[in-house]
Amino acid sequence: MLSVTNVEARYGAILALRDISLTVEEGELVALVGSNGAGKTTTLAVIAGLHRASRGAVVFEGKSLAGRAPEDVARLGISMVPENRGVFPTLTVAENLRLGSYLRRDGEVARDLERLQERFPVLGERASQAAGTLSGGEQQQLAIARALISRPRLLMLDEPSLGLAPTLVDRVFELVAELHREGVTILLVEQNVRRTLEVADRAYLLRTGRVEASGRPAELRALVDIESVYLGGARRPGEQAGGRAGGSP
Repeated sequence: MLSVTNVEARYGAILALRDISLTVEEGELVALVGSNGAGKTTTLAVIAGLHRASRGAVVFEGKSLAGRAPEDVARLGISMVPENRGVFPTLTVAENLRLGSYLRRDGEVARDLERLQERFPVLGERASQAAGTLSGGEQQQLAIARALISRPRLLMLDEPSLGLAPTLVDRVFELVAELHREGVTILLVEQNVRRTLEVADRAYLLRTGRVEASGRPAELRALVDIESVYLGGARRPGEQAGGRAGGSP
């Protein structure tokens, strides 16, 4: 479904992504994990058309995304929930949700809104309330619901649990797992590596703009002490704990 091949991206003179390659197949939940500054958010931004790659290819369902504006990428069926949630604070909850359906031309938007309000009851209860007055957890629910109302072929989530209380983090991961079981294809960026590997089909470990390792969660754990990435001391794939790959401590 999605193929990212040898993508390079810059912020001025700073090279943010270095030959990033990854794939997402239909129905998969694929995760990007790594420390802050590893390039996870930039990867999503390149896919979504929010940041231009300086080299490489991004192809979605056989169509190149090179040079496409974000609205054109959305028309192809990719929806992104940004790290900062991106709700329109002065608009109501209902207005935010309607904005998520602006590309749709079918007659089932009202039905989908009803279903989303069943899934996220607080959004129905606060439909006329300004989005900026919601709590962080409620805004995250709104951002995810707004993405889902577009009926995306690929849903990209950037740090959906960031800044939430533990009980709300649990709910976010339950929701991600539910959507996956329902057949939604998901590309997930998350800082909670343990919980992420519990729900993902496959994962890519990013480090300083490169793919350091990839595979199914069990394979990735065997390759690298992935949680220590966040402490800056992860061993590289193939290294023995305490020494270089194939060498002595």
